[in-house]
Amino acid sequence: MKSVTNERIPWNQYFMAQSVLLSLRSTCARLSVGATIVRDKRIIAGGYNGSVSGDVHCIDEGCYIVDGHCVRTIHAEMNAILQCAKFGIPTEGAEIYVTHFPCLQCTKMLLQAGIKKIHYLTDYRNDEYALKLIQTVGATVDQVKLSKKYFSELNLGEEDYIR
Repeated sequence: MKSVTNERIPWNQYFMAQSVLLSLRSTCARLSVGATIVRDKRIIAGGYNGSVSGDVHCIDEGCYIVDGHCVRTIHAEMNAILQCAKFGIPTEGAEIYVTHFPCLQCTKMLLQAGIKKIHYLTDYRNDEYALKLIQTVGATVDQVKLSKKYFSELNLGEEDYIR
């Protein structure tokens, strides 16, 4: 049942909530990240950080660290873009919602794929050059804040759905 105001969740919080949900599938032991690609207010792809399909997972085998980075993990943004590539879905002009500010490599990849707006929930090692690139290519970045009022009203009927 909706609140007394019958106010619907804003699009940016709706799509960010999808990314938060995706992050729950992460197999990275260091940070759980989710990403949702949206075009024309429609979800076209989603991804979370984890290993290549068929490989072992960090949560099962531990991280494979080289020079301070886990080389086993594919970032959530990359997985979402790769899903588009795999299924022939164009990303030109799309937006992405990511639970954490994208790293420099993911930012470059997103911009090169035609993503025009990057929405993120949490600051995470925000790279100065990434911010400069976003501005240089005419894309935008926006931090989304989730409002408790939309999520505290969820009634999943615990006795029926949550075990």
